Amino acid sequence: MDIENTALIYKIADATEFDEAVADGIYAGAPIDLQDGFIHFSTAAQLADTLRLHFKGRRNLVLAAVRTEELGSDLRWEPSRGGALFPHLHANLQMKAVAWSEPIEVDEQGGCRLPDRVR
Repeated sequence: MDIENTALIYKIADATEFDEAVADGIYAGAPIDLQDGFIHFSTAAQLADTLRLHFKGRRNLVLAAVRTEELGSDLRWEPSRGGALFPHLHANLQMKAVAWSEPIEVDEQGGCRLPDRVR
């Protein structure tokens, strides 16, 4: 994976929590993020597996696209699932870095129709 040219990374979040973050201007992360000490993100190529493994049957979700250039040195690419490098933000997410967000739903098998603009 060419992490140097990854302009957008993606966060799957509870819509209610995300709406609160939009109002506050800062997203501290989901409970798992707070537990792990960083905010978990996925690349476009990693989204399908992330949805299947962690979000089966979930409704009321948001997919947010975040501009990596605005995250600075707090964004780290660290080995995770199967040794693949995943983007982790070791800070709160400033909501001004969010390029766009859309509601999504994940079926019982972990499938999800992603927005066409995911790339």
